[in-house]
Amino acid sequence: MSFLINYSAVKRTFDISLSCIGLFLSVPLWILFSFAIWLEGGRPIFYIQVRIGKDNRLFEAIKFRTMGYKKKYSRLARLLRTTALDELPQLISIIKGEMSFVGPRPLIPQEIQMTKGFNLRSTVPPGLTGLAQVLASKDAPILEKFNYDISYIKNQNIGLDILLILKSFKISLTRKWDVINNGLK
Repeated sequence: MSFLINYSAVKRTFDISLSCIGLFLSVPLWILFSFAIWLEGGRPIFYIQVRIGKDNRLFEAIKFRTMGYKKKYSRLARLLRTTALDELPQLISIIKGEMSFVGPRPLIPQEIQMTKGFNLRSTVPPGLTGLAQVLASKDAPILEKFNYDISYIKNQNIGLDILLILKSFKISLTRKWDVINNGLK
């Protein structure tokens, strides 16, 4: 009898479990960040943007708002962005199945025209993190990021997912998401 493990089912179970743990542990941060954002600039607390998910379905990606009304970053906004804590609300998108912990970057609709071979990208859910997010610089050209996304899709496995999640946590803890060339070091 063969014990074939369905990668998609394992990945989905992993996504739901990790997201639920993340949501539970981060409740105090949600309250703190929401209150601090409200004190700094009022509402809205969240920034919502339409993104493209698996099978070209549109969904709303939600983040804590980091840009102030005067288009300036506050200390809180810099902390949220350099640690990627502004993306905590995307845990809800993962639970809903609109995203995964690891996958290609979630594109905005305007980027479809710029990414040749988009159909391959849309065969998997976009990720909170992935090869492009960890390896490419923030300012890398879209084509470079796209190539990382395709490489992930062709080579995805649970081991790679765990490695990318651990590297992402390390980058968050060292506050280096805004640093050029994060790399897998």
